[in-house]
Amino acid sequence: MESSPPEHAPGSTAALAAQLFAQKPEAELLYLAQNSARYPPAVGAAAVAELNRRGLLPDTPRPAPPLVKTEDEAETWPQLLGHLLRGLFIPSRRFLATPLLIDACLLIFGLMVLSGVSASDPTGPQLIHWGSNVTYLTLHGQSWRLLTYMFVHAGLSHLLLNILSLWLLGLLVEDRVGPLRLLLVYLACGVGGGLASLWWNAQGINSVGASGAIFGLYGLLLALLIGKKLVLDKSDRRAMLGLVLYLVLSNLLSGLTGNIDNAAHLGGLATGLFIAGPLAFIGLKGGEKVEAT
Repeated sequence: MESSPPEHAPGSTAALAAQLFAQKPEAELLYLAQNSARYPPAVGAAAVAELNRRGLLPDTPRPAPPLVKTEDEAETWPQLLGHLLRGLFIPSRRFLATPLLIDACLLIFGLMVLSGVSASDPTGPQLIHWGSNVTYLTLHGQSWRLLTYMFVHAGLSHLLLNILSLWLLGLLVEDRVGPLRLLLVYLACGVGGGLASLWWNAQGINSVGASGAIFGLYGLLLALLIGKKLVLDKSDRRAMLGLVLYLVLSNLLSGLTGNIDNAAHLGGLATGLFIAGPLAFIGLKGGEKVEAT
């Protein structure tokens, strides 16, 4: 078996090339290195080797290895819960309207309790004092109650249920339509639910709560799904439609018993699905998220 001579052995081609290129000026070496594609590979390699020997080539920094979270650095349940709570109450660039609406409901309820209103069973006159949608006042000069009633709640359990529903729908919808559209749809659906309640309960009603506006967000979400404004494949879209319809129907059925204003629910749902929702699509491109500014 034959053995080839060492690469830089005296008299070898590599050694002769190294001696030749050692005599060349820096400008010529740089030209040969930069235009190595025009010459045989050995010429470019020799020019680079000589430039490197003279210390004229900067050391190329090695890319830092990607950071991989270990189990100790992974997000823990308390940290995840903290992030969720911050998103629930603290406005951010991505979720602005939803936390503000939640905070408004909490603020009004806190002020009610501090003023002496029962946290579990407020009376009718107390709810009227804080802005409920009551027939003989709303229809006779106090139309502002169509806005205020959706921030007043008849007890802590009523408040918490609506806050959780609003938070869930806000996560699904606000990132898609933007905070301003969400806020306008929410308020419009609350007003629509209030008007439906007054029309259906012609004998008189004293209604409070955000559920009419929340049902309007269900309507908006249905409109987004039907109008293919959410980036989902066919199977995921069907699953989401089924889930939303189930939640809507289950809430409506639960409202058949007890002191529940289903007229406000249906009015808000119809406003979100057929009026406010489609109007919110103006200028909204399919599959494109809207960032808060």
